[in-house]
Amino acid sequence: MKVKRVWIHFAVWTVLATSMGVAGAMTRVVVADFSSGTTGKGTPVGWQLNEKSGRADFQVVSSEGVPALNLRSRQTSFSFQKQIDIDTRQYPMLTWRWKVTALPARGDFRNSSRDDQAAQLFVAFSRTKAIVYIWDSTAPEGTVGEAAAPPFVDIKAIVVRSGPDKTGRWITEKRNIFRDFLLVFGQEPPHVRGIRIQINSQHTRSSAESYFADVSFRNS
Repeated sequence: MKVKRVWIHFAVWTVLATSMGVAGAMTRVVVADFSSGTTGKGTPVGWQLNEKSGRADFQVVSSEGVPALNLRSRQTSFSFQKQIDIDTRQYPMLTWRWKVTALPARGDFRNSSRDDQAAQLFVAFSRTKAIVYIWDSTAPEGTVGEAAAPPFVDIKAIVVRSGPDKTGRWITEKRNIFRDFLLVFGQEPPHVRGIRIQINSQHTRSSAESYFADVSFRNS
């Protein structure tokens, strides 16, 4: 899971939508539901495509009635990223839906020669600190470790899902990013500055496929 030096260059779009509670207080900030259409090149509106290795293969689709971003990797590596500004004290919970339909063969973020994942969700807190939530092929669920990163950049990987057991179905995830940052960095987090969705399979010379939907930050 190599991280490009251009990680700090996000799209200039910000939050797409918000939801209000019964008292008028904002309860969540929607980063993407992938129902807002695409650009002339097929890129989801508000997201920036970065191709690291090979040509990106993607489309915005309706999967089981869910508007989603479909990523397909055949020995390639690419990502979509967006600039945001989220107060982690006000919105400590990150939720998203993902579905993996093909895992890279023997992928393992702990081994640089096999560092491929079908689904990766990066949360950038600054130019030098980020957390990536991954669906790994072999690293056990709950594993926390160092992700590959450029010099002077510290990215912690958290394995949310592992292996083929739950592939082929939509799964909703919920993470307390405030607590996760405290756990992996030993200090309270700043605002979230960016989100990246990524797939790669070039190290294992295999293939991978995933879907992402409904990325949002919530107050509880």
